[in-house]
Amino acid sequence: MSELYPHYIEFRHVYKTFDAPVLDDVSFHVDAGQTVAIIGRSGVGKSVTLAHIMGFLKPDRGRVIVAHEDITDWNESQLRRIRRKVTLVFQSGALFDSLTIGENILFSLELRDDYNAANREEVVDGLLSMVGLLEYKDAYPADLSTGYRRAVAIARALAAQPECILYDEPTTMVDPIMSDLLTNLMLRLKSELRLTSVVVTHDLDLMRNVADRVVVLHDGKVIYFGAVEELERSDHPHIQEFLNMDRVHPTGI
Repeated sequence: MSELYPHYIEFRHVYKTFDAPVLDDVSFHVDAGQTVAIIGRSGVGKSVTLAHIMGFLKPDRGRVIVAHEDITDWNESQLRRIRRKVTLVFQSGALFDSLTIGENILFSLELRDDYNAANREEVVDGLLSMVGLLEYKDAYPADLSTGYRRAVAIARALAAQPECILYDEPTTMVDPIMSDLLTNLMLRLKSELRLTSVVVTHDLDLMRNVADRVVVLHDGKVIYFGAVEELERSDHPHIQEFLNMDRVHPTGI
């Protein structure tokens, strides 16, 4: 850990504008081993925040710290080092359709510096067992439901042995049973592997189950950053609107 950058991830007064401001003086942090959820309506900058953490986007102003290092001005070569530590699980799963599920995992495994071909099958089987999908090793992504494809994407991310996983809407467009399975998987990874995580979600049940702290974005600004249990007591009108909508439509905001 750096004394200068004690938090694993930190946004310091980050601004980003496209046609209109998307992030407006955004500050928050994630400590090692913590799970932080980012919630808010569509278009408030949640996915843009993830893109800044991965270095796909650079802020117009402010600083972005990842893995205790200021990556704001880093080039692609430098960012590759960070992306070995931090991995993004896309909402689509982003699996290779022409590869089997096992081959998708193997692809990520072979990118590791310590890759050992001798035990590759054992590692692939172990990762698929961890997410409960070993029986689908020889299937193709098209054979799997949306939720199972996301679980495979998580297994593929784990093959790289990351320190941190970013989840983009992991429970969107899946049924309640699959949502529970993904939630339980994320909890296991948090407790067993002590992974640092950032979860962009509309699913308030997921937030309550897996997050230690929550960032609420509204019109590009952070209107709440703190403990999940304190969120319920916030008197901010937009937060109360979110919570009330969830009580009426419990599938999320």
